[in-house]
Amino acid sequence: MHQHHKKKNKEKTMKSFLLILLSACLLTACDNLKKPVEDEPAIDISDAVAIVNGSYISKESLAKLKQEIQQRSPGMQFSQKDLIEELIQRKLLLNESKKFNLANNPEVAKKIRELTNTTLSQSALRHFLQTHEITDDELKTEYDKQVTNGGGQEFKARHILVKTEDDAKKIIAHLDEGGDFITLAQENSTGPSAVNGGDLGWFSPQQMVPPF
Repeated sequence: MHQHHKKKNKEKTMKSFLLILLSACLLTACDNLKKPVEDEPAIDISDAVAIVNGSYISKESLAKLKQEIQQRSPGMQFSQKDLIEELIQRKLLLNESKKFNLANNPEVAKKIRELTNTTLSQSALRHFLQTHEITDDELKTEYDKQVTNGGGQEFKARHILVKTEDDAKKIIAHLDEGGDFITLAQENSTGPSAVNGGDLGWFSPQQMVPPF
């Protein structure tokens, strides 16, 4: 069962649209890259803001943490002391992971590969954009083609995935009685979108299977 509504002419900039398109292509191309992440190189002690068990935390790491926080929570401020303490805690946890050789845990190794592939694909995208000039005409042509194929329309849908028709009928009965779709999805759906109340996000007609 599905609950959806139309979003007319959802506007995106042409540049953002093409960047997303290129990113998807490059992610696919980089999927087979399996090289593990190597340890960080040693740094000059004069560049250290803290030392943890003989391992230095660099000023660059501190700057990156500040940037990470600003991107995640714009306007939020932390003292340098708190930021350094956060980096120390991360370093201690990293040392613990090495102590127990957690990098060889199958689930951890899988996550490392995924993060490596994501980083490599993003780097490949930046390199592509730096070495390939994209004209406004090319952007407009691609944008117009996508709008034509999709009719300029997108849909937002929620669904509740259940195993049997009887289960579906029971949920429909609850909905007919005024039950909340999101709550019923969270409590009954067997799909991965259950935690989000069955939310499948925005999509064009071409992105979904024919039954949708």
